[in-house]
Amino acid sequence: MSGGITNRNHVVEVDGGRFVVRLPGPDTELLEIDRGCERIAQSRAAALGFAPDVLGVFDGCLVTHFVRGVEIPAADFASAAVIDQIAAMLRAFHSSPSLDHSFDAFVVPGLHRAAALSRGVPIPATYASLEIVVREIAAAFAAAPDLAVPCHNDLLRANFLRDGARLWLLDWEYAGMNDRAFDLGNLSVNNALSPEAEEHLTAAYFRRVAARDLARVRLMKIVSDAREAMWGVVQQGISTIDFDYRAYADEHFDRLLTNASTPEYRANLVAASS
Repeated sequence: MSGGITNRNHVVEVDGGRFVVRLPGPDTELLEIDRGCERIAQSRAAALGFAPDVLGVFDGCLVTHFVRGVEIPAADFASAAVIDQIAAMLRAFHSSPSLDHSFDAFVVPGLHRAAALSRGVPIPATYASLEIVVREIAAAFAAAPDLAVPCHNDLLRANFLRDGARLWLLDWEYAGMNDRAFDLGNLSVNNALSPEAEEHLTAAYFRRVAARDLARVRLMKIVSDAREAMWGVVQQGISTIDFDYRAYADEHFDRLLTNASTPEYRANLVAASS
């Protein structure tokens, strides 16, 4: 299966059945992936009805049922119907029991920095600015903290499939305990949701639109880019996949610094701390 930039995936047919076998990339624990947590999270999401069933892990490879579907077109992704369905899926998973693995969005960029240095990857000069921004946002959230919940943490459009009216959510390898606003901000920034679509997502998830909630979603878009930027830095030292991780990191560095330089950023820090 093409398209993966962390692992290699294969479709296997056995006795008329079709399955997906994931061959983990090298040293993916340096990306804060916990394979045991991945299996538990995906099994839980499957029980909730929106992830493929897990058959087991064999020689370190996760094996799941193959599900049919098509990628949701970008033009459709911001529709009210799709956003409502995704919000319900996330709310259900966030409400499930705690996971053993932590994926603290404010901590992960620093962990990625240490991992990159351990593999001899130079840290971009822009990391210093990234660190300041993440600390500011973390302080705003800490002023009025919410409990961590089980999160997916990788809500790219490519991780969703549509089968008629049904949506599947794939790739649970980054699952872990995190702030629920990260999943919403990660979903928004990775799929270029408009401000209006962000408001609809916030209302659909929280069943209201409060200034605090919307501010936290928008700040987590910046934290999501911080994570993605440093993920791209780590991958320069460990991945064997033919992909331009340096350009990927640079793109996310640029976007997060741009979004952190707007007047709305400071206003969101105030609203998020209430």
